[in-house]
Amino acid sequence: MKSRTVSDFWKFFDNLPSEIQNRAFKKYKQWRKNPFAGSLMFKRVSESEPVYSVRIGQGYRALGILEEDTVYWYFIGNHDEYEREIKRL
Repeated sequence: MKSRTVSDFWKFFDNLPSEIQNRAFKKYKQWRKNPFAGSLMFKRVSESEPVYSVRIGQGYRALGILEEDTVYWYFIGNHDEYEREIKRL
């Protein structure tokens, strides 16, 4: 599976605490090796849209849209922000 980011992703990323940014990089490396590793909790979160979630750590998630074999990451943030994004789908 391939991975790309959209520009908004980096705006969200830049607003995260540095500890979470570092954890996100580690989780990304893990995702590249095995997207379905249990600790990532990579899963589809919308029945109507091909939107997937990955766990960054306790309280943080990233969202991406799967198109063919590529996930386009567009959001990363805390769990409350994540829940708001999910409700918009």
